[in-house]
Formats: sequence, C-alpha cells, structure tokens
Amino acid sequence: MKEFIFDLATIYGNQPTHLLQILRAVQSRFHHVPEKAIEDIAALLHIPRTRIIAVAEFYSFLHLSPRGRYELLISDSITDHMLGKIELMVYLSNKLRVAPGQLRQDGLVSLNNTSCTGLCDQGPAGLVNGYALTKLDHTKAGIIADLINQTTPLPEWPSELFSVTDNIYKPGLLLNCCLDKGAALTSMFKRGVSETLTEIDRSGLRGRGGAGFKTALKWRFCSEETEQERYVVCNADEGEPGTFKDRVLLNSYAHEVFEGMTVCAAITGSTQGFLYLRGEYLFLYDKLQKILDERRQAGLLGATVLGRNFNFDIEIHLGAGAYICGEESALIESLEGKPGIPRNRPPYPVTQGYLGKPTVVNNVETFLAAAAIAVNGGNWFASAGTEKSKGTKILSISGDCDRPGIYEYPFGTTIQDILNDCGTSGVLGVQVGGPSGVFISNKEFNRKLAFEDLATGGSFIVFNNTRNILDIVQNFTRFFAHESCGFCTPCRVGTSLLRNQLDKITGGHGSAGDVVALEEICQLVKTYSHCGLGQTAANPILSTLERYPELYQSQLKKISYEPGFDLDAALETARRMANRNDKAAHLAQIGEDHD
Repeated sequence: MKEFIFDLATIYGNQPTHLLQILRAVQSRFHHVPEKAIEDIAALLHIPRTRIIAVAEFYSFLHLSPRGRYELLISDSITDHMLGKIELMVYLSNKLRVAPGQLRQDGLVSLNNTSCTGLCDQGPAGLVNGYALTKLDHTKAGIIADLINQTTPLPEWPSELFSVTDNIYKPGLLLNCCLDKGAALTSMFKRGVSETLTEIDRSGLRGRGGAGFKTALKWRFCSEETEQERYVVCNADEGEPGTFKDRVLLNSYAHEVFEGMTVCAAITGSTQGFLYLRGEYLFLYDKLQKILDERRQAGLLGATVLGRNFNFDIEIHLGAGAYICGEESALIESLEGKPGIPRNRPPYPVTQGYLGKPTVVNNVETFLAAAAIAVNGGNWFASAGTEKSKGTKILSISGDCDRPGIYEYPFGTTIQDILNDCGTSGVLGVQVGGPSGVFISNKEFNRKLAFEDLATGGSFIVFNNTRNILDIVQNFTRFFAHESCGFCTPCRVGTSLLRNQLDKITGGHGSAGDVVALEEICQLVKTYSHCGLGQTAANPILSTLERYPELYQSQLKKISYEPGFDLDAALETARRMANRNDKAAHLAQIGEDHD
C-alpha cells in the first residue's frame, strides 16, 4: 500500500489539489480508503488527515469502510423507477444474496442505490466499479450476478452489458455543424482574438447550464482582470436527473468542445484548462485522454498552439458522485481537492476562482457553441431562436416517450412540438429542467422553450397519465435530501423536513395543517438556503402544489372536528406563525408533529 500511494502521489506531483484523484485511485485499488492510506497521503501531501477524511466522507463514491470487490450501484432516478428499477433491485438482491446497502459476508459484492447516472435514455442503468451498465433487465441482471459469483474480471464481461449509445434523434444548428480539427482556432486567429469575442457577443450566446449568463460578458470580465494567471473550466458534472446531453457531446463532439475551451483561453489569456468530468462518466475518461493527446500531437494544445506564442493545455479531473459539484464554485472547491461546498458569492469565479485566480466556468454545450460561432460568426447563430434567447438548445428527453434521446431545437419551440417529435401519447405533464426546474401540466404545452418562458439546462422528462404525480415529487424530494452538502441549516435540515413531511402526507397520515406546514417549509428552504440546491429543492413540491392542490388534499386523513371549530381560521393562524421573524425557531417547530 505504501509503495502504491507513494507512486500515486508522485504522479500527481504531491499536490493537495489532486487529493480527490488520489483518493479515487485508492478507492479503486482497495475498495475503500484505509486508515493507513490516510496517514501516508497526509504525510506525502503535507496536509492534515482531517482534510482527507472530510473529502472521503463528502463524496458518495468514496468510503472509509470496505465495499465489495464488485461494487454494484443501481440508479434511483425517477426514469429508472418508471422502467422497473425497484423489481430489478429485489431480483439482484436475491441473486447476489446481499441486501441493498450491505456488503456480502464474503466481501465479494456490495449492492446499493445511487443518484442519476446520466443514462436516463437507456435505463434501468447502474454502475459496477464505476463503469456504466445500461438497459438492465432480469436477463442481464442474472448474467451480472453469475459473473460476480464466478469472480469474472470486468474486462472479460460481455461488452453489451456496457454498451452506451448516443441516441441523437434531432440534430440542429450545432449538432449538424461538424468542424474540422483546428477550424475554430484558425478562424479566430485569422479574424482576430478580440474580434472573435465580438462575434460571440453578437451571437447572443448565453450559458447553457440553465442560468443563462451572457458568455461574452463572462469571458470579457475574466480577460480584464489584472491577475496574469487565469483558468478555463468545462463543467461536465451534469448531475441533474434527466440530463445526459453532455455525455453525448463528449462522446461524439469532444474535439469541438476542447476547441471551444481553447478559443476561450486565447480570449481570456489562460494557459491551463480543466474538464471536470462527472464520476459516472468514467467510461469516457480514456477516450477523452486519447483525444487530448491527439490534439497535442496536432499542435492544437501545448506550448505553441498552431505554432503561435499561445500556450494552453487541458487536464481531466473526475468527480466522485456529488450533485452539488455541478454548482460552479463547489466544482472549483472540488478541483482544489476539497469537499465540494459552494462558496459565498461575491467574489465570483471570474475574479477569484480556481486557486483564487480569475476563472471562466462554462458547461459542455456552451463551449461547443462557442467553437461553432468562431467558425461561422455571430449572425449565423443569432439567426435562430428568439429576441432574448438566441440560437438553439440541446435537450435530453426521457420518460414516457417512444424515442428517448438527444434533440436540438431553436429557442421559441413549443413544448407540444417537442412532444410530437419524441413520440408521446396521453401526456400528464413534463418536468422541464430536472427536479430543480418546473413541472408543467398538459394545459401548458403551448409554452415555449426560452429563457423568457421555460429555461432549462437540458433535462426534459415526460410523464403519461398512468403516473402518480406524488410518486414523482417524492423521488425528487428524496434526491435533494440525499444530495444536500450539509453546509447550511436551511438546506441540511429543511430538505429532510420536506422529505419527512411529504412522506407523512402521501402515507395518509397528514392533516390540513400539514399541507400548510409543507408549503411554509418550502418557502423557508427556498429563501434562506446558501446555494442553488437548497433554493430549488422545494420546486417539485411548489410547482405541483400550485397545479394539483387536490392531489395533496386527497391524501389527508379524515378528521372530525368539534361543532363550531373554524378550520380556515386555524390554517390562517398557522400561516401567520410562519411569517414571524424567528425563522430558525419556526423551522425547528415545523419539524414536530402538526396533528
């Protein structure tokens, strides 16, 4: 172990910023992070062991206690539930003779749930020792159980178990724009670096992660900082359930994405870039490393890009199962080898990001678009979309549709047009933007995909009339409670209270006062949470409570009141209590029994 860790630390230059990558390797080798490994890493990196423990405890793919030689994780996303995940989990548990959440007595296998794996178009999905398993059914589950019981090494498993397809059904402006290697860089240098930034500004490109900040403005802010050392970060940690477009873009358009990062580096004066790749996409890691090597050999990365006095290279960092690291400041903390806890803002990353230096963080789709704009110009991109939402949006469509996969649409497209394309019938509603987005009913399908109406990072989950809305909300609410980083009380406590209160109501044990309390918890979590996770965690409840109040009311237990009891007055008193100034005390109080 000592020799292994010494070599590992040497590979990473004994830098604490690479702690997460080192711990991932230790986890892979020993199936947990042993106490002795913690001591050795602390000595080699000159950091306290408490920091190593904090990182190991924060990320769900790292463990301080042993896991099986085969660690099997099954996605608990709503789309996997819709495809029979619960029955599949029972079957696997029986075949492997291990309960979910447990390590088998012989240490061979452990079985557990995990959050969305980014494979919603080909579920039920899972991971074995970090590698993706797709389209699981009882037949495949039986094969997997036999392979594990026979201790067959993963490289000898049938390749079809690991098959991941792109499923691009509707390419548009970007997905039809296949660029030659180096085309964006050649066009930028021919036009001029500052002029290329002008073209990106003219294009109206806004960040495709959901928030929609103007890309050119962010890049300009970074370039104008006085610090000479700057960084470019591609956020490929798409952990939002129902989102998988970045997986496809990195699989089939990685050259264009890396080229977009390099264009950004030239504009901002950066010399180092990072691709933060979510841990669930481990299967892409080797392929992406090979592409980076190809670009270095072609003179598109390295000390003299295209023979010019321009030095830029890209390094891949793997995440380890933390949804919160999709938030840009949490991602930067993770890049620095720390728990991914969001920072206070301001300052923003463009002024103080990675290692306190100016940093641009954009997602995969944004860099893809930037590369295409560098070649084709701003007007080409701005010709599609609406006045406030230029260009196109790539969607990850899953759920109750005939053709789950990737679709690209000009902004301004109606939800009904999208549903027509992916093959749906009897649609109850659509979750736009994932759990942190909004649930729209079948009365709202004339609404449009646009920042001024329905903004989204790309998740688009379809539900038909056979689905129970409260089951969906429960799944999303449990997801947020599980993924809360625990930094702030409103989110750490509030998301658990939301989960428990919702479970009480859907279980038929709630009263009218519990629905009032549920809504008030929602507002407290939304208003007082530290970052976007807590601020959007209540959205599944709030958006469905607004559209389907009768569903919540139908779950309430029947109560007989004394003659003369005024229920409406009692509920109004509860609402007034929720508006008092002592929010923290109220948050604690509403965790009690409201019967």
